[in-house]
Amino acid sequence: MRDIAIVSFAQADRVQPEGQPDVLAVLPVVTEALSSARLTRKDIDFVCSGSADYLGGGVFSFVQTLEAAGAWPPISESHVEMDGAWALYEAWVRLQHGDFDTALVYSTGRPNAIQLDEVLNLQTDPYYLSPLAPSRASLAALQAQAVLASQGCSEKDLAAIAARSLRDAKGNPYADVSGDFEVSDLLAAPYVAEPLRAHDCPPKSAGAAAVVLVAGERARELCERPAWIAGIDHRIDAQYPGLRDLALSPSAQLAGEKAGAGRGPIEVAELCAAYSHEELILREALRLGPHVAISPSGGALASHPLMVAGLVRIGEAFRQIHAFGKNRTLGHATAGPCLQQNLICVLEAK
Repeated sequence: MRDIAIVSFAQADRVQPEGQPDVLAVLPVVTEALSSARLTRKDIDFVCSGSADYLGGGVFSFVQTLEAAGAWPPISESHVEMDGAWALYEAWVRLQHGDFDTALVYSTGRPNAIQLDEVLNLQTDPYYLSPLAPSRASLAALQAQAVLASQGCSEKDLAAIAARSLRDAKGNPYADVSGDFEVSDLLAAPYVAEPLRAHDCPPKSAGAAAVVLVAGERARELCERPAWIAGIDHRIDAQYPGLRDLALSPSAQLAGEKAGAGRGPIEVAELCAAYSHEELILREALRLGPHVAISPSGGALASHPLMVAGLVRIGEAFRQIHAFGKNRTLGHATAGPCLQQNLICVLEAK
C-alpha cells in the first residue's frame, strides 16, 4: 500500500450569496486548497467530487462545478453522489494504483432551494417507510429514544453535548453560533420531536470544501506537517430502521476496526454527529474514552452542510495534526437515516 497524506484543506465561508451557482462556491476553496499545497490545477492528476443533484434540483449539476477544477484540457475525474468523504475514499483508492501521485477532492451542497425532508425521505424504504413521509427529526427522535432507554442517560446529557459543541463552535469562523449555552436554558426550549429540541438538531446550511491528497515523500515537500491516512473504511447497516437496534451502530464499529482506530490512542475525533444523541452511539461504537477530544471545531451540530459535512470532519482532523500538533486523529462521515452508513478515516503524523 502506498503512503498517502492530506496536505491541505479549505472550507467555504458560512455566508454564501442567495442563488449563487455551486461552481462559484467551489472555486475559491479549490484555489485556496491548491495554493496552500503550492500546487496549480495542472499539477493535479485526478479529481473526485461529491454532491447530490437532488439538492440543486438539476441533472448532472456536478459537471458545472468541474470548471472550478479546470476541466480543459480534459482531465481524469470522477464523481460520487455522496458526501465528499466518499469522494476522498475513491481518490485514495485511485492513488493506490500507482500511476497518479496527486488528487483534488471537493464537495458542495446547497439545500436551500428544496424541501429537505421530502428529498431525504427518498433514502428510506420505498414500500413501507417512504409513504409515511417521516421527517428527519422524527427518525432521529426514534433513535434518540432508543439511546436514552438503552444507555440510561437523560435529556440533560444530550443538552450537555449540545452546549459543549456550540461553545466550541464560537471559535470556528465557519459556524454561525452566538450567545451563551447553559444546559438549564437549553432544556427549557420546546421539543422539535421528543426528546430532541432545536439545539439537538443540525442547522440547515450550504457549503463547500476541498482537500488535496499526495502520495509518497512528495507530501513532505508540499506540506510541513502532512496528515497521513493510516486507515480508511466505510460500512453500511440495513436500510429499514426497524431491522436494526437503533441504539447501536455496527457499521461504525466495523469501519473503525477495519480503519485501525484501535491500533493506537486517538487524541481528537471529529464526529459527524448531526444530532446530539449520535455522539453517544459513535463514542461507544468507536470505543472513544473520556481522554478523546470530541469535535473541538463544534462539529455537525454547529455547521452541517449536506454532502460537505463529512469531508469537513476529515479536514478538521487534518487541521488538528497540521496546525495544532496532534499525532493521531479520526475523521467520521455518515449518510442515510439514523447513522445508516459510516466512514472512518484515521490520520497520523508520521
